[in-house]
Amino acid sequence: MINKQTTLLALGVAIVASAATVATIKAFDHTGGITISDTRVGTNNQDGFLSKVVSRPPANTDFTQAAESTVEGVVSVKSFTTPRSNGYYGQNNGYIDPFEFFFGMPQQRQQPRQRQQQQNSEPQQTGLGSGVIISSDGYIVTNNHVVDGAEILEVTLNDNRNFTATVIGTDPSTDLALIKVDADDLSVIPMGDSDALKVGEWVLAVGNPFGFTSTVTTGIVSAKARSISSATHGGRSMGIESYIQTDAAVNPGNSGGALVNLAGELIGINTAIYSQTGNYAGYSFAIPVSIVRKVVTDLKEYGAVQRAVLGVTFTEITPELIKKENITGVNDGIYVVDVVEHSSAMEAGLKPGDIIVAIDSTPIHNGAQLQEQLARKRPGDKITVSYVRDNNRHNANVTLLNTQGSTKITAAGSSADLGCTFQKLDEATCRKFRIQSGLKVSNLKDGFFKRAGIRDGFIILEINGSRVKTSEDVEKLYQAIMKSDEYDKVMFITGMYSSGQRKYYAVDLVD
Repeated sequence: MINKQTTLLALGVAIVASAATVATIKAFDHTGGITISDTRVGTNNQDGFLSKVVSRPPANTDFTQAAESTVEGVVSVKSFTTPRSNGYYGQNNGYIDPFEFFFGMPQQRQQPRQRQQQQNSEPQQTGLGSGVIISSDGYIVTNNHVVDGAEILEVTLNDNRNFTATVIGTDPSTDLALIKVDADDLSVIPMGDSDALKVGEWVLAVGNPFGFTSTVTTGIVSAKARSISSATHGGRSMGIESYIQTDAAVNPGNSGGALVNLAGELIGINTAIYSQTGNYAGYSFAIPVSIVRKVVTDLKEYGAVQRAVLGVTFTEITPELIKKENITGVNDGIYVVDVVEHSSAMEAGLKPGDIIVAIDSTPIHNGAQLQEQLARKRPGDKITVSYVRDNNRHNANVTLLNTQGSTKITAAGSSADLGCTFQKLDEATCRKFRIQSGLKVSNLKDGFFKRAGIRDGFIILEINGSRVKTSEDVEKLYQAIMKSDEYDKVMFITGMYSSGQRKYYAVDLVD
């Protein structure tokens, strides 16, 4: 009833104001083509007032040019994985039974499992997403969750050409991945400026929802620097979060697709939706291109993201915190709870109780904005942190460090760190041991494998529940383990020696 009353009152005001108009004075503002109407209300209104109505020219809502210039630069990304047998889970499924790993499977379960593996040996499509071409020679950015765990990636262009893609690098913290196809002269979506994006601005989402290729939807920017972990049930962390929130319709299959402005420039990578059903329910979220540009550059140049950290634990300013800590002069910002030992923040003199209000003159109102500013930086970069202490504003010059407390570049590791080479088993050996495939360990030297007790001649059958057939399979699994923020850096290896004896090893990948 209250809502209805409010609506009627608003409508009533509009009618009365229209009826009471007695004179209109119009002027043209030559600087912007804005018409200013001065409307004076008649004397029957006891208050009497002068109102100014600003009428701007209609906004450009012709989306055709932006749509036509971007659909060729968005691709479909399909992931394929070989099905795993029930009851034994690996890297893709997130669980390995330690008892079964170390002591083996009961004999009565081995044969059914082997038959099921033989029946399900062909890779099957397990995922569908989108990607954005960022260079004419085949580099494509997409979401990490689109490619995570995939054995084969198939990219389909808008003209229906198909390619097998190679993963250049992934970053679970930002949910971004860089992949590449062997092609030239591809259509590229140029990168725009997500910092210049304004709330209320029109944007287009381009992708492949539910497999419907080259789908374009539109909406406006609803918010910037949005964090969504606190809004998701269970409070699951999404890593680095500073999303562009829009009301453009995005659904499963849009992940990794483009968010573009009306100039046809890439300003975000569509990543998530807020929904209780799994489908679009009004809001979608995109990673701003300011973060995308830095992450994909790092992945291309170094194979790993060079992440700088400030070295503070913090909470956002709230009315309750203001009252508790007797804070005056600021209403929002980042309240420093603790400062990490030997960190950038400690070296710069920051202390618990300080309130960070800006980074390099960019105002910081919440944690998402702080994360976005730091995500653009590399170890060794210098920033200016503005903070409030004892109700006085100060500036500190900070040299950012990495998580190891240095400014060194962190190169991506490789399976060479395992300390051996791998030989693919021939058909005769596979028939002898009644196995489908495997890799023989040879040329063993000092490395992770030797420290774990593995000897020359060991035949690897599975790593973390995934069958391995080539050295490339080992490399992919190694990279997935090392780059993951969610799993321990351990390889659980199942295999056998030439005697036929089964062995199980847990290889610690941390020096």
